[in-house]
Amino acid sequence: MQPLAAFIARHGLWSEEQRLQAEELKRRIEKEDLKFIRLAWADSHGYSRAKTVTVPAFLSALTDGFNIGVAAHTLDSAGARVFASFTRGGGMGLDEMTGSPSLTAVPDPSTFRVLPWAPGVGWMLCDEYFNSGTPFHFSPRQLLRKQTKRLAEKGMRCVIGVEIEWYLLRVAEEHLTDENVAVPGTRGRPIKTWPVEPGYHYYSESNMDLMQPVFSALGEAYETLGLPLRSIENEWGPGQVECTFAPRNALEAADNAVLFRTATRQICRRMGYFATFMCRPALKGFYSSGWHLHQSLVDAKSGANLFAPERSGDVLSPLGRSYLAGLLHHAVPATAFSTPTVNGYRRFRPNSLAPDRATWGYDHRGAMIRVLGGPGDPATRLENRVGEPAANPYLYILSQIVAGLDGIDGALDPGPQDDEPYAVKRTMLPTSLPDALDALDKDALFRRELGDVFVDYFLKLKRTEAGRYQKSLEQAGGSQGDEPTEWEQNEYFDFF
Repeated sequence: MQPLAAFIARHGLWSEEQRLQAEELKRRIEKEDLKFIRLAWADSHGYSRAKTVTVPAFLSALTDGFNIGVAAHTLDSAGARVFASFTRGGGMGLDEMTGSPSLTAVPDPSTFRVLPWAPGVGWMLCDEYFNSGTPFHFSPRQLLRKQTKRLAEKGMRCVIGVEIEWYLLRVAEEHLTDENVAVPGTRGRPIKTWPVEPGYHYYSESNMDLMQPVFSALGEAYETLGLPLRSIENEWGPGQVECTFAPRNALEAADNAVLFRTATRQICRRMGYFATFMCRPALKGFYSSGWHLHQSLVDAKSGANLFAPERSGDVLSPLGRSYLAGLLHHAVPATAFSTPTVNGYRRFRPNSLAPDRATWGYDHRGAMIRVLGGPGDPATRLENRVGEPAANPYLYILSQIVAGLDGIDGALDPGPQDDEPYAVKRTMLPTSLPDALDALDKDALFRRELGDVFVDYFLKLKRTEAGRYQKSLEQAGGSQGDEPTEWEQNEYFDFF
């Protein structure tokens, strides 16, 4: 009787390139004298989860994967158990989810890094599979990969440029107290912080210099990690920072965004600072942060930009216009993925740096979709300004591909550009997370492409979160005001 092949080979989960990369990794780990490897994966919130394993365990994972629990995927943003995992079907009507089963995390050798802030520690992203070898239903990375394969079948690739805002603060407490300790479903008070600069002095070199020691440490780490940083700048609010990254293929860009956020938080904290990707912290004078997603489609073989127009006077090719129309047409349900927190909907205000309706314009920062480039410009692209920095990178990016491809397949037309994006009669964006979730619930396109199993799961996960927020308002005896609440600060400030 022949011995059973190892898990990865048995289920054909790696390409030949990945197999060769894994062989090289074995030599590299020995050469660099690494002691531990973090096997990481993004949960449904886009939050980085990880197990730290020894080198022998890691080498075994390169053939058989590594055992992880499914529990993190059944929790909302405060660790509340959303599904009845220990009943038949796991509270989802899925036999394979009964009893909070184990999964197999399969490392992707192309994502391996050595962490510059943690000596002797490596890091690698994993894909989750059931122990049968079936891809895990709720893996956002698997879902994005499926959409990139759809593009490949059409001879196209999606190229993504990340432009993300966040806040840098200084830690103001030496240690945690009982107030900081959470219980499942209720987060503790986040650690106290001080602002690092007064803010509202756009592009101030002097204010930026106050943050330069942190910027320098981050820039050096990003370079070591292979993150294609283009710029770091101080934005509008006190300690508000924007990082921009060179364009990469969709899956790599999403992987990089996950690593960027977790690396930034860890490096800053080790330096006595605090980084948060919460959209609008409940702190005096803090302004909403956004995540602007630059995107284009290119020819898979030649790399030619398929959005670049050929005729003088046009800002997009016909294919680019149809892709744009798809983004506009599906903007409301897609907002559940681009703005997945209660707090993120505080961005959508008239005459701000964020949209409040599904509009487009050429080089117009008031529109939802800002078109950049033109005839002969290989960097022609769409900048969607709808996202918040806490969005799950995989779900945010895949929502664009799904909507854009539907626009192409239906030969949709976006209509004329909107010169008055806050006044034009266009579809209004949702004003709350529950409204966005209701729109997603009814949307046939996302149900078709992501499957009812995932959509229903995501809806229940996020509705639990939104329901806890609503309960907090009722307990406080009021309704949502213009300022972020204590609940939002506790929920998101130290989670994202």
